[in-house]
Amino acid sequence: VQLQAFGGGLVEPGGSLRLSCATSNFTLAVYAIGWFRQAPGKEREGVSCISIGGKPGLYGDSVKGRFTSSRDDSKNTVYLQMNSLKPEDTAAYYCATCGYGDSIYNTTYWGRGTLVTVSS
Repeated sequence: VQLQAFGGGLVEPGGSLRLSCATSNFTLAVYAIGWFRQAPGKEREGVSCISIGGKPGLYGDSVKGRFTSSRDDSKNTVYLQMNSLKPEDTAAYYCATCGYGDSIYNTTYWGRGTLVTVSS
C-alpha cells in the first residue's frame, strides 16, 4: 500500500464529507494526485485529479460543482471535499497518482480506500 485514504463514513443525502489522502512513503508534492471511486458492480470512475502545485486539474462529470480537491504539501496530504452528496456517490474511494486528458487515469501509485455511504 502506497497511499491511504481517510475520512469515509455514513452521511445523509445532501450532506458533506471531507476525505484525506496521505502517505509516509514518498512526497506527494511532486505528483498529480487523483481520487477514484468504485461502487459494487460498477466500473472504477475517476473523480478528480489535482495537478502539482494545486493547479486546477480535472473533475469527473458526475461530481463537477459538488466536489473540490485541494492539497497541503506542507502536510503531505491531499483532500477531497464532497458537498451535496447523493446516494449514487456511495462507493469505495481511493487516492492515487494520476494523469488526465479527456478523462482521469491512474499512474504509478495506488492506495487503500475508504468507504463512503450516502443514505438516509
